[in-house]
Order: sequence, then structure tokens, then C-alpha cells
Amino acid sequence: MKRALDGWSLPGGAPGRGNAELGSAQAGGIADLVIRFPLLESAGTEELLARLHGAWQEVLWARRAEELPEVLGRVGNRFLDPEDSLRREALEWLPASARISPEMAREVLDGMARDWTPERLRLLLRSEFPDPSVLDAFRPADPAGRRMAVGPPVQLHLGSGNVPGVTTTSLIRGLMVKSAVLVKPGSGDLILPLLFRRGLEEEDEKLARALAVLYWPGGGPETEAMESGLLSGVRLVVVYGGDDTVATVGRRLAPGARLVAYPHRWSVAAVARELLSPEHRRRSAEAAARAVALFEQRGCVSPQAILVEEGGRGSAREWARELSYRLDELRETLPPPPSELREAAWVQQVRGAAALQASAGGGGELLEGPGVSWTVFYDPGPVRAEGCLGRTIRVHPVSELDGLISHLTPFLPQLQTVALEAPEGRRGELARLLARGGALRITTLEEMPWPPAWWRHDGAGPLAALIRWVDLEGEGPAGG
Repeated sequence: MKRALDGWSLPGGAPGRGNAELGSAQAGGIADLVIRFPLLESAGTEELLARLHGAWQEVLWARRAEELPEVLGRVGNRFLDPEDSLRREALEWLPASARISPEMAREVLDGMARDWTPERLRLLLRSEFPDPSVLDAFRPADPAGRRMAVGPPVQLHLGSGNVPGVTTTSLIRGLMVKSAVLVKPGSGDLILPLLFRRGLEEEDEKLARALAVLYWPGGGPETEAMESGLLSGVRLVVVYGGDDTVATVGRRLAPGARLVAYPHRWSVAAVARELLSPEHRRRSAEAAARAVALFEQRGCVSPQAILVEEGGRGSAREWARELSYRLDELRETLPPPPSELREAAWVQQVRGAAALQASAGGGGELLEGPGVSWTVFYDPGPVRAEGCLGRTIRVHPVSELDGLISHLTPFLPQLQTVALEAPEGRRGELARLLARGGALRITTLEEMPWPPAWWRHDGAGPLAALIRWVDLEGEGPAGG
């Protein structure tokens, strides 16, 4: 049975004369979900941006920065409360809209929403602004003068939709630097921004005037004029997506506007020989299986390859087999969604190539679950910069982790997260080598899918990227 979802929540309703004409789009290949959205003409886009600009002046100017984590966090807490209507509705819609299983929907919502609480948002704010009042007024700055952090009146955030929750995290960041935010989620990440805005309206109706959620399918002729009008009307655009998407958006910005881009990234994992012994192997393989399964390999923090160091009390091949057992367990406790035809065909193609490679005497081994539920390819060959879909993962044996960067050469231009499982005595030095080689985040397999709210996204502070610094001079040293 087809379901329809209104893909917008705008302050004051859809702008324009009467009701704007509606368009509709199928949601990300999901045949039974259709998203409706208003087709705004030029006057409508100008009116929407004017409303947001007005909220910036009338609401956000008057708010203290330290109040915002509390208000936004109270809304975020509702997604963790089993009795709350926002959580119940999120879990009702997420499986269809994000194409994940109900069990995965609960896991993803819990992991994402834990960073939307007041406590975590306070930590985020203070990690980048030790004195948050610098977002409210000029504050003393060394060596002389005063300094203020200012967000643009309106930010436009363009989400990719591959991982639910990312767009909500992004809009929260925009509001925390006291900008009004217009967010366009991808179809797979639409429901949480819509519900967050509803919760904000119920918690603080005035602050909700500074947030607009509007879906439209990018690249279509019917939305071209609306998209161009919105892009040309803001001074800062945040975009998540592939390199082509980022480049296209960058070319369409208004003169002088800034682009904050989160383009395609690779993440990998590495396991040291000390963790291959029977007493350690299961724990690291369990954590790796969850990192592979969460987000169905769609996230920038999903591992695209796992390098396992030989020479311990166990082998990389045994570790790969252990990983296959743990992925098979998750098939029951955290089931994958029904596979799309494109994804299933890709998995079968990978399996076919891996089987041929293994049979050719290269020492490889193909391990696979029922249907296309999971695939582990133990591959002694070189690491390749090839992405994985679904729960597919390549495990590569390496002789020494000290030369890890040389194995990761294909990934280095876009390397983001490395999950490094090594004993304390080696981990620090290996991490230093990874940092010098280009890694942006070094973590554990357990924490790999869940970067904290205050992580320096792609190497830079996510809040600092959204503001400009203004210096006030001529008042003497640290003028009062």
C-alpha cells in the first residue's frame, strides 16, 4: 500500500498566494512511499528566506548562546524516550523512509539522538567556544581588543539522505551558532528533521520560526528555479554528498557565499596481531561486525576494508572467519532490509569475482550468508579504493601495521576514519603515523559508527566552520 509523506515543515506554512502547487517524488527507490513538496515560485522562495531572516533578527539575536543546547536538547531527549510520540512516530516511519529494518531503526535512532541531548550539546558548544558568550557579544581577546563569533542570517543545509539522523545533527549545529536554518534532507533522512521541527514548535514556538525543512528532488527541471532561488539567497551553504554534487553546488553559489562541504569519504579498520588470539578475537570481530552492519555500509564512517596484521597467536584468515560468524548472528538480531535490485546485483558481482580470485590459487576465501545478507572476502591482494554496499567487507592480511599508510595509499585522498585496534603500547605510535598520513579521526571499532557530537568533522570544528570572526580594535588591551 502506498504511503504519502508531506516533505516540508515551514514557519508560517508554504509561502506564496494560497497553497503552493505540489510536486511529488518516489522516495529513494522505495515503491510504496511518495513524498509531496511545494513547488515555490520566485516570490515564494523570497518570502521563505525573508521569514527566516526575520526570525534571525527577532528571535536569535535575543537568545543567549548557552540557552540553545538546553532548548534543542530537550527536543532531542524526546527521541530517546520510549513513551514519547516523537520517538514512536520516528520508529514507525524510519524503516520505510530510510530502507532499514525496524531493529536497525531503533539502533540508529538511539545512536544519533544520544548526541542531541542537553549534556552532549553543551559539550559540543564549549569544545569550540570555551566562552559561549562570544556568540552573543564582543568578548576580550588576546593580545588586544575584543572578538565576536557571528553566524550568517540564514544557512542552507543540503543533506545526502544515505544515513538517517545526519541532517538533524547538521541543523542543530546551525541553530547553535544563532543562524536561521533552511534544511533540505535527502529522501532517506527526511522524517527526523520533520519530527525535530515539530518538537521544537512544541517546546519553543519562537525558536521554531528560525527553522524550515523543505524536501525537493535535486536536479529535476520542475525544481530548478526553486533550487536556484534558494541557493542564490543565502550566504552559507552546507552540503553533504558525492564529489560531483559538492562541485555542482559550489558553482551555483551567489558571489561571496561560503560553501561548507562534507564530500565523499572512505573509512577503514586495522587490527593488530596481539588481538588475534582466541581470547581477544571474538571481541574485535563482534565490534567489526556491528560497524559493518550499522548503516548497511552507507555512512562515511562505515569500514570499506579491514587490514589484519599477521604474526600473532592466530591468523588473519581465522579472524575473517570469526567476523563471518558475528555477521551471521547480526542477521537475526539486527536484520538487514530487503535488498534493492541494484545492490543485490552488485553483491553477486563482487562474490563472483572473489570466487574466481580464490579459485585461481591466490589464497583468498569467500564467506557468505543467505541471499545477499552478508559477505566477507578474505583477500591477500592489495587494498583497493572500492566501496562496499550492504554488509560486504574485504579483509586483507598485512605483515606489519607499522607500514599501514603504504597499504592505504588508494584511500588517502579521501580517508576519514580509521578504527585502530591495537594494544596500548603500540596504539599511540600507530595513531601518530596515521595522523601524519592523512587520517582525520582515529577511534575504536566499537565507537567507529558513532563519532561524538564534538568531533572535528573532516578535521575542522563543525560549529567554527559556520561562523565568521569579527575583531573590534581601538579599545586598548582586552578592552572592557
